[in-house]
Formats: sequence, C-alpha cells, structure tokens
Amino acid sequence: MKRLLGYLRKNLKETILAPLFKMLEASFELLVPLVVANMIDIGVAGKDQGYLIRMGCLMTALGIVGFISSATAQYFAAKSAVSAGTAMRNDLFAHMGTFTYQEIDEIGTSTLITRMTSDINQVQNGVNMFLRLFLRSPFVVLGAVFMAFVVDRRTAMVFAVTIPVLFVVVFLILLISMPLYRNVQKQLDDVLQKTRENLLGIRVIRAFNRQESEMKEFDRSNENLYQRQIFVGKISALLNPVTYIIINLGIIGVLWVGGKQVYAGRLTQGQVVALINYMSQILTELIKLANLMILLSRTAASLNRVESIFQIEGSIVDGSKDAEVLGAAEVAFDHVSYSYAGSKRPALEDISFCAMPGDTIGVIGGTGSGKTTLVNLIPRFYEAGAGKIRIGGQNIRDFRMENLREKIGFVPQKAALFRGTLRDNMRWGKQDATDEEIYEALKTAQALDFVEQKGEGLDLMIQQNGRNLSGGQKQRLTIARALVRRPSILILDDSASALDFATDARLRKAIARRTDQMTVFLVSQRVSAVKNADQILVLDNGRTAGKGTHRELLRNCQIYREICESQMTREEVEADAR
Repeated sequence: MKRLLGYLRKNLKETILAPLFKMLEASFELLVPLVVANMIDIGVAGKDQGYLIRMGCLMTALGIVGFISSATAQYFAAKSAVSAGTAMRNDLFAHMGTFTYQEIDEIGTSTLITRMTSDINQVQNGVNMFLRLFLRSPFVVLGAVFMAFVVDRRTAMVFAVTIPVLFVVVFLILLISMPLYRNVQKQLDDVLQKTRENLLGIRVIRAFNRQESEMKEFDRSNENLYQRQIFVGKISALLNPVTYIIINLGIIGVLWVGGKQVYAGRLTQGQVVALINYMSQILTELIKLANLMILLSRTAASLNRVESIFQIEGSIVDGSKDAEVLGAAEVAFDHVSYSYAGSKRPALEDISFCAMPGDTIGVIGGTGSGKTTLVNLIPRFYEAGAGKIRIGGQNIRDFRMENLREKIGFVPQKAALFRGTLRDNMRWGKQDATDEEIYEALKTAQALDFVEQKGEGLDLMIQQNGRNLSGGQKQRLTIARALVRRPSILILDDSASALDFATDARLRKAIARRTDQMTVFLVSQRVSAVKNADQILVLDNGRTAGKGTHRELLRNCQIYREICESQMTREEVEADAR
C-alpha cells in the first residue's frame, strides 16, 4: 500500500481533485429532491406554470453542473489511476530485470506476466473507482439521511432503521465473498499457466498426439475456475435482491408514516416524494459502495501479489569495479559448485580449470551433465554457490555486471531473435555497429549467403522470435549478433546444433581465424566441434570427468572415449589416440 501511495503522490493534484469534484456532483444531486418537492407542492398544487418553468430550468442547471463536475472528476481519477499503473508497471519491469535466472525459474514466467498485466490492471481499475466512489457514496448516503431529517424527523426514523440493516446485509455478503474472490484469482493463475505451456509446447503436444489429454486437463482447470466464479457469483448476486427488498420495505414504511403525516397536515405530498427519492438514492449508492468494496478486495489481492514480486530481491549483488581488464585475460574456475533451488544434489561440484587468453575451451558431456550451467556462471546469469570464478585474476563478483556482460558474447542454446529489421537485431550486440561490421560478423557466422539470397540486405524484416527463418538460420544470426560486439570472451552454448556438419566446420574455422585473443567457450554434443579445442572439459553428473586435449582424453578419460566411439569409427578413435 505504501508503494501505491507513493505513486499517487506523484499526481497529488489529480488524486485530491477527483473525489472533491465527485462530492460536488453529489451535493447537487442531493438538492434535486427538494426542487422536485417544491415543484409538486407549489407549482403543481398552485398550478403555477411560471414557477414550474423556473424550477425546471434550475433542475436543468443542476444537472449540467453535476455532469461537468462528474466528467471532471472522472478525468482526474482516470489520469491519476493510469499514471500510477504506468509507473508501477515500469518499476516492476525494471525490478524483474534485476532477477537472475534462478529467481525467474522459481517464480515462473507465467506468474510474472500475470503480475505485469492482469494484476496491475486490476490495481489501476481499483484506484480509478476508489477515487470516484469511495467518498461520494458515503457522502450521498449520509447526506440523504441528513436531508430526510431536515424534511421530517418522524418519517426519517424509517431511515434510521433501514440504513443499519442495509449496512449489515451488505458487509456480511462482502465478508463472505472477498476471500472467495482471492481464490478465483489464484485459480486464474493456474489457467493462464496451462494456456502458456500449451501454446509454447504446441509442437511437442502434436508430435506426441496429446491434444485430447491436454484439452481434458485444461477443461478440468477451467471448470474449477468456472465453479469458483459461479459460487462467488451466486453469493454476490444476493446483494441486489436483498438490498432491493430492504429498500422497498423502507419505501413502504416512508409511505405509511408519511401518509399519516400528510393526512394530519404535518407533511406535504412533495416532501413525501422527496423522502422516497432520498431512499432510492441511498439504495443506489449502497449498491455502488458494495460493488466498490468487492472491487477493492480484488484490488488489494492483486496489489499484494504485485508487492510480493517487489519484495523478491535479486540474489546477485552488483560489484563496483570496471571490467576493462577483460581485454585479454584468463578465465579461471576455482573449486566452483552450484545447486539449483530445490535440488537435492548440486548441478556442478568442485569444478576447477583455467583458460588462457585466446584459448578455445571445449565443454562436452552427456545430457544434464552441467555444461550449460557452467557457462551461465561466467556472465553471472546464475551465482556460484561455492568457489570463485576469476577473470584476469579478479573475482567476477567484484565487477559491475553491466560492464562485465559488455565484454562477453553469449549465444544461448535456444536462438532468440526479436521483431524488427536484421540491422536492429545485430545492433543488440553493439548499438553503434556499422553496416560493414555487421556484414563482417554475418560472413564469419556463415549467414551472409542466405541474407543476400533474401534480397533485402540488412533491412530484412525478422518476425517475432524469427518465425520467418529456419532453425539453422536463426542460430547463425545469433552467433553473428554476438560477434558484432567483438567480445573478449565468446560463449557458444550448443549454438550450432541445427547446422549440418559442413556448415558447422566452416563456422568453427571462421571463428578460429577471427578470435585471435578472444577466449572461446564451445559447448557441444559433437566431438567434431570440440576436438580441436586447446582444452576440453568432460563433465559427468556435474563433476569434472576429464580435462585436456582430444588426444590426452582419448588415452586417459573413459567417458570421453565412449562419447567419441558413439560418434566416430573405432579406427578413427584409435588413430586420434596415437
């Protein structure tokens, strides 16, 4: 709540003026029944058309002024709410940017998207309605009761009985429905998560012919959401009929008591009509207030969910040193270990090696051996749990992350491109890259041929996530994007898996020619991709099973030899081992 109030203070004028103009509108609305009473008692009873016309003009004036006040209030309320929602969304997005992969893995992408969109929109709507109704509705209710006592105290006693009963019924329903709305919101999270999983994994689902089972699973989750919404809807639906019954009983009471007062000559017909109008106003405002309380309960739940994300701090603390030392420096792992959250055993355990400037380090091992985890520790996507990673003899925790990552070119397993031109995508690696630098990187990455075949050059339009490109084309472009920035450390995380062997070989030769003093980490499942590396790390269940050159490992590492024998002939293996 403090955070939301901080956003509202930035638009303090609009936040204050919105409810004030709403109360001004309500003041004019409270005067209308008195004008109607005078029209009946004086104009109609005395057949004074001039008086009726004057009072009609007064009512029109009250309506116009009330409309202007209402429009002004809604403008200020909307401006304050939208500004607060925009600021909160920007801050939340920036805060998410501080998360490591570990926090993102723990929270879940679907949850973060829901917080950014649905929850903040709910908070924004709640602020808007709060500024418009929270002061107006109680003001009208209390004002109508006060005006009823001004008109006639005896008849107004009906209000004194009816209003407390209404409040009890309304807030009893609210107390029951508020927790249920929170459960509905949680179930909505589950539906959104299943929707996202199905959309992202649609190819896998179809490949395994699991459409029917996924539809049934989604139907169960959706049905659960439906049942919860129906249940809470039934309880909330009691609000209108119960309040209408109470108010209509109140109106009957006003007519009964008021009728006796009229018969006794202590009350006029117009005053009875005014009292009935005040009772109707109370009904309308109490229903608005009840709906507002339901909305605010959902807003509070959404605000708490958003605040819970703000309360999560990134596990990586930024350093203070500049990373200019990374021009040409060795990369050393000193007894490094790492465990994923909730894992019973470490993903990496006691890893030690040293890569000198200009070296190419091959990383190979079975699936789940920790290859990707190892290279993700270098740019601090994850933070090592034990041990130290040094670059140029200094702990990477001492460097500023932004500066550190500027010196690293990273190509992930899954090629990720963004909607825009090819030039825009390449400049993610270096914002001021010239066309010549981009073409040179494309040539090194073996991507220049197919780019020229497209006939659009660097103006080639890339669709979201590179949907208009093949897997191999996307991989080569992501490699080119990393090469554009001319990094001191280049990490290729199984980034050529979609390339044929000939293209892969040309790519490795071109990178070797270009990366003179660049330290290259080459993660691959292919022996052919790492066999010429200066040093090869063989990982097995997160531990170092072997370390050395291709020939040394064939002689001394049984696991590496088995990998080679699965991809090469025995004669080739024996020849390489000699």
